[in-house]
Amino acid sequence: MSSDRIVESNDHAFVVLDDYPVSPGHSLVISRRHVADIFDLTAMEIDDILHLIRSAREQIDRTLQPAGYNIGVNVGKDAGQTVMHVHVHVIPRYPGDSDDPTGGVRGVIPGKARYAQSDRAD
Repeated sequence: MSSDRIVESNDHAFVVLDDYPVSPGHSLVISRRHVADIFDLTAMEIDDILHLIRSAREQIDRTLQPAGYNIGVNVGKDAGQTVMHVHVHVIPRYPGDSDDPTGGVRGVIPGKARYAQSDRAD
């Protein structure tokens, strides 16, 4: 990856804007170590990724003022992972960008996002 794409970095990860953004500001936090599965990262690598997720959010908040975020990681082909290198999506959300955002990341499986309030655990 070209260094001119890097928005921010630390010892174990870096941030770039997604080449195929689903919303303005959609960013990726990418592990420097080449592994496919986030569960194979060390605690220090995870800490650095979390630091950059927070930092990316702060930058996006300053420039775009989204109303919310989805943070996501695809692990494995059956979960939709197509790039077999750890990367975390930081996806800003805006009013009206979805007809019904209920269920958030649960929407990755069609028909499973919505649930009755009575089904929720307290």
